[in-house]
Amino acid sequence: MRRLFATMLALLAASAAHARNLGTVGATYGIAERDALAEIEQKAKGIDWSRVITRKTIEEYDGPQDRVSLPRAARDRSFSVDMTYTLEMDVPDGKGGVLYPRGYTFNPLDYITFTKTLVVLNGNDPEQVKWFASSEYKGRIDVMLLLTEGLYRSLGKKLDVPLFYVDSMLIERLQLLAVPSVVRQEGKVMMVHEYAIPATTPSRQASGKRGGS
Repeated sequence: MRRLFATMLALLAASAAHARNLGTVGATYGIAERDALAEIEQKAKGIDWSRVITRKTIEEYDGPQDRVSLPRAARDRSFSVDMTYTLEMDVPDGKGGVLYPRGYTFNPLDYITFTKTLVVLNGNDPEQVKWFASSEYKGRIDVMLLLTEGLYRSLGKKLDVPLFYVDSMLIERLQLLAVPSVVRQEGKVMMVHEYAIPATTPSRQASGKRGGS
């Protein structure tokens, strides 16, 4: 049965930040004197270029190309998301037959328990970052922080928690419309709780308490 739910489990995971090769940057110039070239080559040999490129990439990384910008929540509200899924292809049984046919419909939450709480926010919004830092979710090992936007390196240093990016597929599957949002399993559905964090009520920002529907 585990193979049947692999697709849906992937939709409940965030994409981790990854480094990209930045390529060649800047103009190049010819070297007139051989001694100057030899000196440059000698200095270049003492530099770990892979570490330099990787560090610059991480510093500037701001999420996957298919990231989606979501507006700030205008009010507290909660809604449920039915995770029922219809297979788009046959699932083979490994013996030349079909274990589950295309069109088979199921709810993965009937069979598994998703133990993580997902907190989704815009890392470019200082008030959302402040809200998370002072909320009940900061420091909990069962919480995954997902960013719609924001610099990976600087936010990681500031919040001191593992960071991930939420992609368009997960946003669509969880029907996310605004941030910050907190998502967790409740029974056979996923519950999404949006929080409004107006700057005029800092105590409310820090509480992290559930809003009304």
